[in-house]
Amino acid sequence: MPPSDLDPRRILPIADRLHADPGYAGRGVTIAFLDSGFYAHPDLTTPRNRVLAYHDLFAPEAGPSALERGDASSWHGMMTSVVAAGNGALSDGRFRGLAAEANLALVKVGFAHRIVHDDIRRGIEWVIAHREQHGIRVLNISCGGDYEESYLTGSLSRAADDATRHGIVVVAAAGNAGHDPGHRVLPPASAPSVIAVGGLDDGGAGEQTWNYHSSYGLTLDGLQKPEIIAPAIWLAAPILPGTPTAAQAQLLSLLDRARDEELPGLLVEHACVDPDLDAIAGREPYLVRQLAAAKLRDQKVISGHYKHVDGTSFAAPIVSSVVAQMLEANPRLSPQQCRRILMKTARGLPGIAPERQGFGVVQPRAAVAAARAAA
Repeated sequence: MPPSDLDPRRILPIADRLHADPGYAGRGVTIAFLDSGFYAHPDLTTPRNRVLAYHDLFAPEAGPSALERGDASSWHGMMTSVVAAGNGALSDGRFRGLAAEANLALVKVGFAHRIVHDDIRRGIEWVIAHREQHGIRVLNISCGGDYEESYLTGSLSRAADDATRHGIVVVAAAGNAGHDPGHRVLPPASAPSVIAVGGLDDGGAGEQTWNYHSSYGLTLDGLQKPEIIAPAIWLAAPILPGTPTAAQAQLLSLLDRARDEELPGLLVEHACVDPDLDAIAGREPYLVRQLAAAKLRDQKVISGHYKHVDGTSFAAPIVSSVVAQMLEANPRLSPQQCRRILMKTARGLPGIAPERQGFGVVQPRAAVAAARAAA
């Protein structure tokens, strides 16, 4: 069984877990992201701002300055984009994505608790229209539509396939409904040309593998999805700066590193950040440490700036970042070639049903090597 109480400090960077080639980082490639919202996180903007474009479907006049104001809708897209392309600026480079030097185009297609089927289509259409302007070669979609549809008639699936025809590699999260009776893969992941990404649980250290509850199975058109899987749990993702969650994470991280004699002063200095910690200020150090350790685990805190997350929403950006590495290695690759290479180099896993893992877990180093060798 996978661990349920993993020490967050044991979580390894994704490059180590997948044995990626450190010589490739998505240089010269732009990845577009569709999500509920975004934030100009330091892992994307320092020392160089790599966000080339920002478009809000609901406020087209909004400029890049909107990315400096975080809200509840900003969390998900901030995390997906940083998982793929963050450079680890707030972790001294430790938690950097595989495409840490790629450029980004960010497209807001919804809100914190709702992304509408047709708005995903509109976002894809914006990406197609601006692909040449921003050099977009990869499109990551960590959200899904509201209902199943055939790619022959469904507007969202057709838009996704249209993006592929325009030279964009489209990667989409398969969904997290593997435990449901239907375990359906919804569009755009269900579209024929889209690389649907399911999940894997590697325990946070890449040492063992367990199944993850990602969606799988036949689409309405009889296509088997997902094509590939990637780690979908125990993934380091940024905490939205300036939020109460960030203040709590920073305090917990400080307490975790402090000496016993420093604990009382830290609790006084950070009073009103966490009511539970306020309540035991002045108590014995072992009680403070017990509570802090429990909160670190329960709130999934890795450090003052990162927490661990799960979902195929975060497996898909890993595959998108691998595609960016492949395109850096060989810019001539077509979307169809990228797709074939990813599937051919994937590693099938024993103990996981083939229909749940497709061709297997993504292998970044082998995929880049095959991309480099391709004509």
